[in-house]
Amino acid sequence: MIDCIDCTLCPRLAGFLAEVRATHPHYHGRPVLPFGDPKARLLIVGLAPGMHGANRTGRPFTGDFAGILLYQALHAFGFGSLPVSEAADDALVLTDCRISNAVKCLPPANKPETAEIRTCNRYLSAELAAAPELRVILALGLIAHKAVLMALNLKQSAYTFGHGARHQLPDGRVLVDSYHCSRYNTQTHRLTSVDFYNVFRTIRSELD
Repeated sequence: MIDCIDCTLCPRLAGFLAEVRATHPHYHGRPVLPFGDPKARLLIVGLAPGMHGANRTGRPFTGDFAGILLYQALHAFGFGSLPVSEAADDALVLTDCRISNAVKCLPPANKPETAEIRTCNRYLSAELAAAPELRVILALGLIAHKAVLMALNLKQSAYTFGHGARHQLPDGRVLVDSYHCSRYNTQTHRLTSVDFYNVFRTIRSELD
């Protein structure tokens, strides 16, 4: 696991987290490390920690709305021991799956700047390089999709984002795209549970 817990390379993000720690001293309020099986064949890449989710709990997609559908799907397809993720010290165990983010720190208004995505990409790049067992990468949203390609030094124009899209990568791995399981996407039905579960059926067919 690539440790970025003390990273302060992005001044805006580091300053914002300092403010969050002051106003919410019981929150994690630092970069959020990847969570799950270190030898997983599936890596899920999200956007960034949520204010009252991963930024609070210290674990990706834990304790916020976006994690509800994700952890239900992981449980349904055999990757998670529980269908919910409420706290970093709960009994949830991920099997053959790891979850990370394109940006490890909470960004103001949930919108990281381009320079911050690029700066943080070194951690995703190192994570991918240190995972020879990895076979499938699930990108949740366009920013995650682009971050994965950047981390692998691949041309953005060669791989068009689309929900359910499957991209064969030069190193033999497969990149699968999905709309992000955010509150906005699920409540507007841009992403339904059926749509999301179909993405995991694709992933299971790749792995099994």
